[in-house]
Amino acid sequence: MEILKFKPLLKSTIWGGSKIIPFKNLGSEQENVGESWEVSGVKNNESVVAQGKYEGRNLNQLVEELKEKLVGKENYERFGNTFPLLVKFIDAQQDLSIQVHPDDETAHRQGKPMGKTEMWYALDSDTDATLRVGLKKAITPEAYKTMVEDGTIVDALAQYNLKADDCFFIPAGRIHAICKGSFVAEIQQTSDVTYRIYDYKRRDKDGNYRQLHTEEAAEAIDYTVLDDYRTHYEPTKNQPVQLVSCPFFSTAVYDLDEPMALDYSDLDSFVILIALKGEAKLVTADGDEVAFRQGETVMLPATADVVKVEGKIKFLETYV
Repeated sequence: MEILKFKPLLKSTIWGGSKIIPFKNLGSEQENVGESWEVSGVKNNESVVAQGKYEGRNLNQLVEELKEKLVGKENYERFGNTFPLLVKFIDAQQDLSIQVHPDDETAHRQGKPMGKTEMWYALDSDTDATLRVGLKKAITPEAYKTMVEDGTIVDALAQYNLKADDCFFIPAGRIHAICKGSFVAEIQQTSDVTYRIYDYKRRDKDGNYRQLHTEEAAEAIDYTVLDDYRTHYEPTKNQPVQLVSCPFFSTAVYDLDEPMALDYSDLDSFVILIALKGEAKLVTADGDEVAFRQGETVMLPATADVVKVEGKIKFLETYV
């Protein structure tokens, strides 16, 4: 099976910026692009193969047709025809709402199909960009509801200045918000369950406040307070550096200036590669060859064994 490239699904938003189009080197005049969905099996937002044997097929069709050959035997047994990950680039030119996602157990209890755990990897953001991640002081569910009502919930959250290559893991239950000027790659469970906690009392074009999910969020929040929510790692050239390992995905970053062979012969999963900087050529053992450049995302099927990377490139590797 060949390496898969998908057409990006660009989403213009009221808070979207101007970083995604040039980062991906697209000849598009679309404005206010807040998100580029790179790999998605979300219903009505499925990624479509851009080239090769499966050109024009969407991701869900491929999973249904190829099954474990695409996603791996254990993954297919676990997720069936649902592709388990969603990969995006996000460019926020305004503060996004403060949110939380439930874990799978809470989601099921609340009538939702599954929860959402995710991670962010920072790209070249504005110099004053920040993120809000986690509680910086202990609060009770009752205090949380009061703070949402009086607008002081923001004061309970840890805030971080953001620079390229910063990484944050956002397990289900951790309050978070992407803030103005942030440009990140996001890897998450395939789920659209988001509970909006606070939206800075902003009104929409019709003068209405956006819906909040105060009660659902109160049940979903993990009220644990940590000293630091940033993912710390030691950047290293020409070898994988582990960032996140959890039941829903494992992610590493590679920064290569020499050729490397990626050996997946013992891995029972698809692999998604997300190019952050530079360019390279990917070559499979069967001789399939594709260009791989900044802003592009590719998928290697579970049947892939060894893939050679030839070039100077930094990329994320993620799989289940």
